Amino acid sequence: MKTTLYRPLSLSAQTAYAELQDRVRIQSIDRFRMLPGAFHKQIQKGRPYIYYGYRDLDGTGRMAYVGPEDSRVLELIKKHKTLQSEDLHTQIRGQARAAEALGCATTLTKHFRVVNRLEQYGFFSAGGILIGTHAFLAMGNMLGVKWLSSNLTMDVDFAHAGKNVSIALGANVKISVHDALNSLEMGLLPITEFSGKTGAQYRNPQDPELRLDFVTPQTPNGGPVVLSELDLALECLKFMEFSLVNTTQAVMISKEGACVVNIPAPERYAVHKLIIYGERPIHEQSKANKDLGQAAAIFQVLFESGNAHLIRAAWSDALSRGPGWVKRLNQGKLALLRQYPELLDLNIN
Repeated sequence: MKTTLYRPLSLSAQTAYAELQDRVRIQSIDRFRMLPGAFHKQIQKGRPYIYYGYRDLDGTGRMAYVGPEDSRVLELIKKHKTLQSEDLHTQIRGQARAAEALGCATTLTKHFRVVNRLEQYGFFSAGGILIGTHAFLAMGNMLGVKWLSSNLTMDVDFAHAGKNVSIALGANVKISVHDALNSLEMGLLPITEFSGKTGAQYRNPQDPELRLDFVTPQTPNGGPVVLSELDLALECLKFMEFSLVNTTQAVMISKEGACVVNIPAPERYAVHKLIIYGERPIHEQSKANKDLGQAAAIFQVLFESGNAHLIRAAWSDALSRGPGWVKRLNQGKLALLRQYPELLDLNIN
C-alpha cells in the first residue's frame, strides 16, 4: 500500500501563495531604494542571479543578493517603484492570513520573528540560507503541496557558504547577526564563543522551543569559521556544501506576516538528507528518521510532477564527489527504501 506523503494545495491556495511571494519580493527589493546603486546580473555556477550594487558608508563597494533571475523578478524590480512600503506591509499580512486559511503551511510565530528580523537586517541578502525543517515547510508551499509528516521542529537552522567562494551567492553585505537577534529581546544567548566572536548556536534557556544554529561547509582545519562581515561564527559540517549549490527562494508564512528566504533547491535538499542520514548518532535516531521522511516526500513530489530529471542530476553530482559520498548516499538510499518501499517504483537513482 502506497504511503501518501503529501497532498496538493488547492488552486486557490497556490494562487494566494504566488501573490504573497510577489508582495514580499517587492518589499525586499523596495528596501534598496535607501541605498543609491543599481541592479546587476551575475552568473554563479552557470546560472543567472540578480544583485544590488551600492557603496557602504565607508565607501566600500557592496553586492546584496536579490534572487535568481527570472522574468517575474525583473518585472517586480520595475514595479516596486510605484508602491509604498506601508501599503505592502498591510497587504502582506492580509495575504499571509488568506494563504494560511486556504491551506498553506505556517511556522510558529516565535520562529518567524527570528527569521523575519534576520531578513530585515540583510542576512539573506548577505548570502544566508534557511535550512532544516523550516526550509522544508517553505519548500512545500513553493512546490504547491502540504506535507503530511516530518514537518515539526524546535530548531531554526541557518547556513552560509562562508569563505567557500565557489558556492557562495556572491554577496558581501556587512551586518551583525548578533545585533539582529538582540533587537528581538527574546532571550536568545550565544552558547559558544570562538575567538571572541558570538557563537554558532543561540538558545533561550527558558524556552526549549527556541534554538538557533548557524552552520557552514567543512574546512580543512575543521572550523569553526568566523565571518567578520556577519559578526558571527559558524559550525562546520561535513557535506553541507551540497545543499548550498543552486539555491532558490521561497516564502516563510506565519500569522504575523511573511518574508522571503533563500532555501536549498528541493532536489539537492532531498539527496543531502540521504547523505547525512548515517552521520546521525544513535541518540538522534528520530532526526535521522525525519531526514528519510523529508527526502521521501520530496522525491515523491518531484517524480509525480514530472521533475525526475532534477533528482537524477543531483544524484549524479553526489556520486561524482568521491567514495565517501557514494558510500553514504547508498547507505541512505537503502534505509529510505526499507522505510518507504513504494519508492522502489520511482527508480530514484
